[in-house]
Amino acid sequence: MRRPTHGGNLAWAAAIAGCQPTDILDFSASINPLGPPPSAWDAIARAWQSVRAYPDPDSRHLRQVLAEVCGVPAEWILPGNGAAELLTWAGRDLSRWDAVGLAVPAFADYDRALKSFGAKTVRCRLSLEGDRVLLPDFETQLGDPSRCALLLNNPHNPTGAGWTIAELLPLVERFALVVVDEAFMDFLPDTAPYSLVPFVAQFDNLVVVRSLTKFYSVPGLRLGYAIGHPHRLQRWQQWRDPWPVNALAAAIVPALLGDTEFHQKTLAWLEPARAQLYRELTDLSFLRPLPGAANFLLVETHRSAPQLQENLLKQHRILIRDCLSFPELGDRYFRVAVKSPADNHRLATALAKVGVN
Repeated sequence: MRRPTHGGNLAWAAAIAGCQPTDILDFSASINPLGPPPSAWDAIARAWQSVRAYPDPDSRHLRQVLAEVCGVPAEWILPGNGAAELLTWAGRDLSRWDAVGLAVPAFADYDRALKSFGAKTVRCRLSLEGDRVLLPDFETQLGDPSRCALLLNNPHNPTGAGWTIAELLPLVERFALVVVDEAFMDFLPDTAPYSLVPFVAQFDNLVVVRSLTKFYSVPGLRLGYAIGHPHRLQRWQQWRDPWPVNALAAAIVPALLGDTEFHQKTLAWLEPARAQLYRELTDLSFLRPLPGAANFLLVETHRSAPQLQENLLKQHRILIRDCLSFPELGDRYFRVAVKSPADNHRLATALAKVGVN
């Protein structure tokens, strides 16, 4: 079975571990372990009969709900079949420019989207020295910013770095098009210093892509949305399939966004759980976790990460995310999601055992 390029492939992991997929403790997919919230199940139950009809191809009600949350008119919102579908159309739009700067290491799906439309991608390496992850000097590597574009994500995957508005807005002011993937933004206790959503209306060259699946634990429903200038989003709409958002996904969004109790519960869980996991991994001499702002940690290891992954699966039925799909990282890094304190401790204990071999 081919090695996966994304996390969460439990069938692949179970084949190595010699067990059922449900027996795997999955640290490879950065999904909120507290969800889905009960409000999600209630919304699906109420909307079940809607699958007998085609969904609204314009997602009008869904757009209005998302627009109220984002503080923009509905025409500035484009819902999608997960953030990945919207990043495909971002790739087509970005490819029109002389070059696209990509801060690497980067989520592998960005390469897929850009290569699909023949974009000239310039891989601009982040600085991973120390605990602070620094943005590259894009202009030195790309040239005239008025003829070039950028694809960024914040908080950054896989490092977990969170960049402030003060760091990102000058890039929006100079480059021809800037697309920012904010898939993990909801995990920050205060998004105000980081999110560029409030600036979309000021810059027609800025698009922000968001995901709902990770925070609310519904990746199987595929839920994402883009915030951008209506003219740009109308063009994206013309490129896509007629019904990109299924009826159940559309029906669940109002319940998710209105579930303030689940939102508060998640934020109350994350910070102490992440601190605990960081501390326990730091205590292992062969590991160096990077501080992160989201619900995962990137970890440098003195061992082979794929070998650690295999040993954890075979001996403990635990799956971590190797970083082979991030070429700049190679085989000495892995990524782990933050889970419950008990699961985090189980991971650290298992790593301590396999790391001595």
